[in-house]
Amino acid sequence: MTPELFRKWRKSLGLKQKDAAEVLGLKKRMIQYYEKGDRNGRPVEIPKAVRLACYALSAGIADFDGVTPVPGPVPAPVPASGTAPVPPPSDPAAGA
Repeated sequence: MTPELFRKWRKSLGLKQKDAAEVLGLKKRMIQYYEKGDRNGRPVEIPKAVRLACYALSAGIADFDGVTPVPGPVPAPVPASGTAPVPPPSDPAAGA
């Protein structure tokens, strides 16, 4: 996930940087580093766990207890200007 895609992800959910930090369990400063792509002139890579958490939140999963995904109050995605929203993964149990 590039810094640009991370920022688009955050904005697509209508989250401010502090809100994204809260739902991801990070400090606001880390969100800023991820969106900028560097920290003190050194590249910052968005960890896989954060990328997966972004995907889960986009799919409406706010928590996971080890057995069942826990839906939560996640804002509905708001597509950025000129872009189509990314659909969440289909639910195999729903027969999709």
